[in-house]
Amino acid sequence: MSKDKALKEKILKAQQESDIAGLYVLEQQAHDLFDEETLHGFYANILDLALEKLTDTLEAHRAMDMNEVQDFATLRALYEYAVEHYSAGQIEDAAALFEVLSGLSNDTKFSNAMKLHWGVASQKLPFDDFLETIADIEATQNAGTFYISDFTKEAQELLDNLQKQEA
Repeated sequence: MSKDKALKEKILKAQQESDIAGLYVLEQQAHDLFDEETLHGFYANILDLALEKLTDTLEAHRAMDMNEVQDFATLRALYEYAVEHYSAGQIEDAAALFEVLSGLSNDTKFSNAMKLHWGVASQKLPFDDFLETIADIEATQNAGTFYISDFTKEAQELLDNLQKQEA
């Protein structure tokens, strides 16, 4: 059996089991073997599963647990989707997604980071400016998180100003 066919079978099995984490495990192999169009479909499947899990979570009135592998993978997929919107200039859509993400997890650090993302996007700050002035990319890389988790002093000032506006 070819590598391509074997990988497609593994992906199909993961999809049938709604195994988002399993799909992320296969991500590098997919990049190595698939063309751009097939890769797009691969990520679309991850997103579809994540949106289903989001719906189930909201209907169950529960928070996602970062220590549970499927919840972790779902939060990652939804975050990537929000960032994709933000970087494409769909700032209002991104802000709405970050707002949902800010209340979706039981992880305080993740929730606080999403609140900051939401606040920045709500202020219509372009994504490139967010990366340059708000995000601390080096600290985030050192933290090893899948999301931008560390921020500059300017970010704290912005967050303080947003909280004052809400009060």
